[in-house]
Amino acid sequence: MTFAQRGRSLSVSGFLLAGAIGIISSTQTWLTVERADAGEAILVPGASALVLLAPLSLAVLALGAALSISGKVVRLVFGVLAGATALFLGWSTLQLLLAEPFDAVAATVTEVTGLAGGDAVREVVVSIVPSAWPFIALVGWALLLLASVVVLMTWRGWKVGGRRYRTDHVEVAHDGPVDAVDSWDELSRGTDPTR
Repeated sequence: MTFAQRGRSLSVSGFLLAGAIGIISSTQTWLTVERADAGEAILVPGASALVLLAPLSLAVLALGAALSISGKVVRLVFGVLAGATALFLGWSTLQLLLAEPFDAVAATVTEVTGLAGGDAVREVVVSIVPSAWPFIALVGWALLLLASVVVLMTWRGWKVGGRRYRTDHVEVAHDGPVDAVDSWDELSRGTDPTR
């Protein structure tokens, strides 16, 4: 089996794995906020640190499921969409890791302390420490980007899939009486066997 023939299974697996990593990481602690008031540390989950993490991860899962039965043009569109999503999520995750992400923790700090406004949040926050989950998510986005590249390289060589989901009308010639199996087949095709 050639690389082009394995492209579909590799791409779908990559999309689904990356989407699952994104969903799981959205529920885990991404950032820990150490407080100036000697209060208990504030744990910020991925979905709060990066607001679009959960919805885009769900979209990646849906793209992976739909990619397995999509036609040629749709495969190409899905590959481009997934690549753009991987770049966006990767860039957003890197920004959280490379800078002090006060905006990412502000809502959670406000919820826990009751203090609102940028200056008030900055006074409470001593440091923001990332956990391992943003790094795990980065691996997921790299995998998604790689799977998108595989789609863009191999989409033309995939076998035509999804025939079982088509609703094309098929004419069947009957030489004799119609039995129960033929009647069920006609019902499955959407025709009324009693006519």
